[in-house]
Amino acid sequence: MFHERIVRTVLAVTAGYVMVLGLWLGWLVQRTPPETVPYQIIGLLAAFGSALGLGMIWSDRPTRADRKLVKRGLEGWATIESARRLAETADHGQITSLRLRLTVPGSATYTGRVLYEVPEGQGERFTPGATVSIRVDPKDRDRIILCP
Repeated sequence: MFHERIVRTVLAVTAGYVMVLGLWLGWLVQRTPPETVPYQIIGLLAAFGSALGLGMIWSDRPTRADRKLVKRGLEGWATIESARRLAETADHGQITSLRLRLTVPGSATYTGRVLYEVPEGQGERFTPGATVSIRVDPKDRDRIILCP
């Protein structure tokens, strides 16, 4: 998950909502019929919830660089040499340090290390000796992404 991006999105949506709320309280509410105020409040809360939900969906997407790497990176595979669990995530996954032997067709095998969040229930896929699919940036062979 992209926790920092989600926090920034929540802060930005909340700041925008506070500005809209200030505009509504300072200018618009005095120019509308009093019997419509409860409906306006419901509309403002619905807009805030919708903006927050859409913003969180948007911020949980992979970055543009990661999407580009998955689409245009060199296809290869990696054999896991060692896996060391570092921490548990909020959704019961494991942040794991993986030492990999990377193979990209047309080049020599090399080693690398990557931090990866292993989802709950998929620990057996990331044990030493297992092989995983990867994509490698052709311009920077140290930049790799594990493919599900």
